[in-house]
Amino acid sequence: MWFSLTSPSLTRRLPASARRWSGGVSELQWVVSAYTIAFAAFILTAGALGDRIGARRMFTAGFAIFTAASLACALAPNAAVLIAARGVQGLGAAILVPNSLALLNHAYADEKQRGRAVGIWAAGASLALTAGPLVGGALIALVGWRSIFLVNLPIGLAGLCLSWLYVNETTQRRQREIDLPGQMAAITALGCLAAAIIEGGALGWSHAFVIAVLWPQRS
Repeated sequence: MWFSLTSPSLTRRLPASARRWSGGVSELQWVVSAYTIAFAAFILTAGALGDRIGARRMFTAGFAIFTAASLACALAPNAAVLIAARGVQGLGAAILVPNSLALLNHAYADEKQRGRAVGIWAAGASLALTAGPLVGGALIALVGWRSIFLVNLPIGLAGLCLSWLYVNETTQRRQREIDLPGQMAAITALGCLAAAIIEGGALGWSHAFVIAVLWPQRS
């Protein structure tokens, strides 16, 4: 997945971004963590929505969201906008991953062919995780950190076009329920835990804010 370019490479560039925006370490940690939190929090619900309204429809929506968020990241004027855009980018990735597997399962009825397709999918993801830091680091060194987001635009647009032209929609299962309370609980738990870990180092573990965001974890 091409979005493996962003997080490892951006982490290496955080000190330079801090000097540009005069942000603290905790603020820059949010730039990296916002993506991961959104990805982890929404991935199960995104898969359930794909079952309910169609994996192709969700997959193309994920491409559109991720591509638009990548552009917002590249154009971000400050850390707050970048953090928000990274969260939306994580949402787009969470939509893409489960629905891409659902589309593979739908496209290949033969079990052997399906296994080969999933193997290629996994190999591509592994290659991206391995090459992402190297390619992203090279882009940052040669062009700048915004380039690791801009490189997603042509790939995202190509993915949208190919999905629209060649991918068949899956069977919609309207009876598939969406666990909204569970989804909200996942967002709250992950967000509060990340906030406590990130802000605890900056504010101190006895700070009222850190204690407040850790409190929901007790239940």
